Amino acid sequence: MQSRATVAILSCVAVLAGCTVEEQMNTDASDSTFVMYVGTYTKETSAGIYAYRFDTSTGAAQSLGLLADIPDPSFLALHPSGKYLYAVTESDDFDSEGSGSVSSFAIDPDSGGLSKLNEVSSKGGWPCHLSVDQSGSMLIVANYKGGSVASFPVKEDGTLGGASSFYQHEGSSVHSRQQQPHAHSADFSGDGRFAFFSDLGLDRVMVYRSDTATATMAPHDPPYVEVAPGSGPRHFALHPTGNFAYGLNELSSTVSVFGFDAEAGKLSVTQTVPTLPGDFEGENYTAEIHVHPSGEFVYASNRGHHSIAIFGIDGDTGELEPRGQVSTQGEWPRNFAFDPTGRYLLAANQSSDNIVVFEIDQTSGALEPTGTDLSMDAPVCLLFGSEPG
Repeated sequence: MQSRATVAILSCVAVLAGCTVEEQMNTDASDSTFVMYVGTYTKETSAGIYAYRFDTSTGAAQSLGLLADIPDPSFLALHPSGKYLYAVTESDDFDSEGSGSVSSFAIDPDSGGLSKLNEVSSKGGWPCHLSVDQSGSMLIVANYKGGSVASFPVKEDGTLGGASSFYQHEGSSVHSRQQQPHAHSADFSGDGRFAFFSDLGLDRVMVYRSDTATATMAPHDPPYVEVAPGSGPRHFALHPTGNFAYGLNELSSTVSVFGFDAEAGKLSVTQTVPTLPGDFEGENYTAEIHVHPSGEFVYASNRGHHSIAIFGIDGDTGELEPRGQVSTQGEWPRNFAFDPTGRYLLAANQSSDNIVVFEIDQTSGALEPTGTDLSMDAPVCLLFGSEPG
């Protein structure tokens, strides 16, 4: 497997050979290689969206460098066509209203390179998460600062229109970080009929009816499901069957398991499980949750314990069986992603500036480090392109 040093050497060899980034990106592509985009925080040395060429047959990766110079692209989303990429800029100074922004990019079908198309206001401060529905006609965003959510039309050329819906959440909860709403994630149901927004400040997952034809949404009835006070819902993931969902709670380091009535759009809590070992006594804040494409495992990241928690899924009830934690071999794993084959999990360690590749045991869900450790300043979001590079 390629080490961090090996990746750096490959990049240097390309420079010494006189290759441009574009030429490097078009080199040695095969059906097993995909472009992996990396969103970063740019407050120190990072400059925007970077990329690697990842080989799913070996787990090796080759740096492609900086693809888009953009401030604080802390979360990325892919258009279902694979032709466009969207990124938030997690700020509050895009306009006089104190909003951040959302940018659209065209993806070069041969190299995976990015060309900026347009940028619009997110309608709130510190946008931190976004999603595109499966029809590719509607984008939603969660604004952490002040706790607002918005929807946007996606045009045929991949550009974004101005906000077509906007809602300001109201309320608070019991934790010191819950004095006001803090919308933290934006997700669609598989059929696009509903949009879910985890609000850390309210201890609620808010539910909206979405109309992808008009790119608008409206509060559903019931408009939310509550979790235990002080939990701090952060991220949300639906099971591939659409019958269950999993909510990651940042402040309590737990996962809420939800039954989901897809026809009625109703969530109900059926189980709550910890992401930490019972003897852990330090400070911890969870960050990311994903269901493995097989539908058999759930993974969640712990910042503080610096680990990925592993759970088995009961196929009948959706409930979780804790299967331990694995060190991410770095600090503050904010985000992680599966490669397109589901064979590998890649963990982005924000504070230690590295991305570590793990191979997934397809029977147990266990994670084994492959030895590939990629150097990247402040990685906070990993996103694979939908087509081979």
